[in-house]
Amino acid sequence: MANAAVNNTLEATSREATSKNAARRVRVAGQVPAVVYGAGKNSQTVSVDPRQVKRILYSETGHNTIVDLKLPDEMTKAMIVDWQYEPIKGGLLHVDFKRIAMDKVLRVNVPILLKGEAAGVKLEGGILEQILREVEIECLPADIPGHIDVDVSGLAFGQMIRVVDLPHGEKLKFITDSNQMVAHVIAIKEVVEVTPDAVAADAAAGAAEPEVVKKGKQDAEEGAEPAAADKGKEGDKKKEKK
Repeated sequence: MANAAVNNTLEATSREATSKNAARRVRVAGQVPAVVYGAGKNSQTVSVDPRQVKRILYSETGHNTIVDLKLPDEMTKAMIVDWQYEPIKGGLLHVDFKRIAMDKVLRVNVPILLKGEAAGVKLEGGILEQILREVEIECLPADIPGHIDVDVSGLAFGQMIRVVDLPHGEKLKFITDSNQMVAHVIAIKEVVEVTPDAVAADAAAGAAEPEVVKKGKQDAEEGAEPAAADKGKEGDKKKEKK
């Protein structure tokens, strides 16, 4: 699916030069600090509505959404290239926008969505494992897909899907290694269940080991006593002879 949110409009207002206090005042006023750069122009510090930014980020095309960014002195096409969330409350802290030209190709990452139930899962009892969840592509801005759908219904046990197998038209070029694995069907790993009886048996076996060692030492000590006594007797006999 190509980028369907081309006509999103986002208004930005100028703000003071970057500083922690200035950024804090912007957030207190209900806005989020942002920077706009790219296209060979000077970067601009602006503020935008965080609700509008979240709407874009949570949309089908996500951060790859092309927006009409209305700046104080220009209207430009732009994309969100970076954003930061406050770790505790989850509020937006900062957003970076990049100006784009609709006639120049871009490199972006798009998610991979697996569709259907794999034959190796349905008929052979395997499990479907997705190794790669997004792929880097190159295309014109208007041709950026929201995601790439992959039908896995024909995937049998032991088979795999690679990047080269992903569906795409002539407008898209994959940058990710074409041999990289996307998904495969593998066997279910056997899980050994540890029962209370097994734990008790192991504990009993472990407790018995020191007794065997102790008994062995006692036998050795007991065996050494006669030897010592005999040695003493031999000594006495030698004295008598003298």
